[in-house]
Amino acid sequence: MTHRIRTKRAYGPPAPQDGARFLVDRLWPRGLRKEDARIDGWLRDLAPTDALRRWFGHDPAKWSEFKRRYFAELDRKPEALRPLLEAARKGPVTLVFGARDPDHNNAVALKEYLEAHLPRP
Repeated sequence: MTHRIRTKRAYGPPAPQDGARFLVDRLWPRGLRKEDARIDGWLRDLAPTDALRRWFGHDPAKWSEFKRRYFAELDRKPEALRPLLEAARKGPVTLVFGARDPDHNNAVALKEYLEAHLPRP
């Protein structure tokens, strides 16, 4: 079984291939209507702490250090990861985020973290 985890900006249209869609931001994306988002779960507890989010500020120069600190936060909340890990074992999962930068955001980091923690097929 292959684990397919994707990331997608919240403002893009949902697609059938998204599978289970989880919002992984602490705050709901500004201007997005809940009925338009087609979110299967909002996992606020998996978002970086406010302090880490503010420190990072989506600065690509801080990306490696942000991931190191964020992964340490995730290591302390294994129960919060359970819904994503279970969904990923069943089929495709899309981590939905509101950030403008598609390459340097917590959903991209979380995808990397999850892929490292899922058993190999």
